Amino acid sequence: MMREVLHAKIWNATVTQAKVEYIGSISIDEDLIEKAGFWPGQKVLVVSNTTGERLETYVMRAERGSGIIGMNGAAARVIKVGEKIIIMGFMLSEKPIKEKVVIVDEKNAFLKFLM
Repeated sequence: MMREVLHAKIWNATVTQAKVEYIGSISIDEDLIEKAGFWPGQKVLVVSNTTGERLETYVMRAERGSGIIGMNGAAARVIKVGEKIIIMGFMLSEKPIKEKVVIVDEKNAFLKFLM
């Protein structure tokens, strides 16, 4: 039986931008997209550790090495600059998988994988 399971997440990232007038999605530093194994256009669940808010959106590339985590469009009204968030991607699988967890520092630079 196919189930939707967590395949990757970026943990404790800091939102650096919130642009209501921007076409919707979450902008993520391209280095972090690659580390997590996300795809541009992939649906993700975003959870604010600051407020508890949750929303679904899709991944867009931000400049490599920039540390940008940007909430765009309507999402920018829900999750604001400075909030700590978790970004989670899911996939369909017939069996359990080991998810990739990316830990970042306060500037959203890659620190390590959680093992």
